[in-house]
Amino acid sequence: MPKQINVTVSTVECDLDFAIQPNTLGKNLFDQICHTIGVKEVWYFGLQYIDNKGVTSWLRMNKKVKEQNLQKQYPWRFRFKVKLYPEDVAYHVIQDVTLRLFYLELKELIITDEVYCPPETSVLLASYLCQEKFGDFDPEIYHSNLLDITCLLPVRVIQQHRLTHGQWEEKIVDCWLEHKDQLREEAMLSYLKIAQDLDMYGINYFEIYNRKGSKLWLGIDALGINIYHFNDKLAPQIGFPWSEINNISYSDKRFTIQTASHKSPDFIFVTA
Repeated sequence: MPKQINVTVSTVECDLDFAIQPNTLGKNLFDQICHTIGVKEVWYFGLQYIDNKGVTSWLRMNKKVKEQNLQKQYPWRFRFKVKLYPEDVAYHVIQDVTLRLFYLELKELIITDEVYCPPETSVLLASYLCQEKFGDFDPEIYHSNLLDITCLLPVRVIQQHRLTHGQWEEKIVDCWLEHKDQLREEAMLSYLKIAQDLDMYGINYFEIYNRKGSKLWLGIDALGINIYHFNDKLAPQIGFPWSEINNISYSDKRFTIQTASHKSPDFIFVTA
């Protein structure tokens, strides 16, 4: 291993290159990145990477970077990502840079359909994307085919409805006109206020198995832990609010959720 290790960190806006020492802790690297991009609300973010087994993992802060099963090739690659979305962005987020990073990451998740968004809501969100990017709609500047629909709407939504490019534009522009005089930051916040009400907002999903060996999804967010059927990430089958969880224990890949109620049985699952 070289004396200095080159790492590349990708944010939603750019790639950053760093050189770290072999004894650098995860927290040291994370703090350096936060300082570079000006993030002070650090508790919302983390460093994600693909380990040497191909598993997506979060870098541990209290452990040396080199001891976290990283791939052998250099530079080591990480993604600076949102790890925890607050329940109410407008109430909890203070920094403009945090707001912008939330906005850019959620936009990508919604357009790529990693976060499900209904068609009508997709059109409304697309109109806020236009307001943030172009400002107020100006009929003297605007012309047909100005908008790249595939960068504004999920492909699923476009394919489900047999509308022409012009018809999609008309729907988006109708909403866009209603945002007159909104500043970029206000448009981003409006976008986030709508996005935070989506069913899949802020949920980290993990593939698990129940005691019968059936595949399930475990979803974790600011409100608690939910269990989903493997073919449905929208409607939870079982929910455990944080206030009702007494303890979470694990042994190897076997996890047990114990609730505060003695009448409820423990929920046991195995990670993939």
